[in-house]
Amino acid sequence: MFDAWLTPAQASRFLFRTRTGNVMQCEINPEVGGGFTVTDRRPAADGDESVFDVVHMGKYVEILRPKKLVFDFSVLTYGSEDQTRVTVEIVPLGPLASELTVTHNLGSSNQARMMEEPSRKGWDAMLANLERELFPRRVGVQL
Repeated sequence: MFDAWLTPAQASRFLFRTRTGNVMQCEINPEVGGGFTVTDRRPAADGDESVFDVVHMGKYVEILRPKKLVFDFSVLTYGSEDQTRVTVEIVPLGPLASELTVTHNLGSSNQARMMEEPSRKGWDAMLANLERELFPRRVGVQL
């Protein structure tokens, strides 16, 4: 599960991927001080043929294999280069089970409060995609 976050071929199938988008770029330098860029090409609106690219960037602050990944995160497409902090923690529960917790510190600004629910929905969708990537025959995800 940990390596899926740091392996471009797997990460491109769940990380920042949307139902209607296509990941056009997934570059990862998996070391502290390194980072990632994931570009998801999305339709501008339902039924519209025009598209736009959403560029997600991160810089790794902490990598403690196989339990913890911390990165500073920004989404350039929406006009903000403000970084937020994301922590991914993995606790093994058995040979084929783990508990994964994602904590995204958005800050305390009005904009951060407005982004809380959309961010939660985005992470929920990504974690469902991660489960499908890692366990394609399992049904259901507890979020």
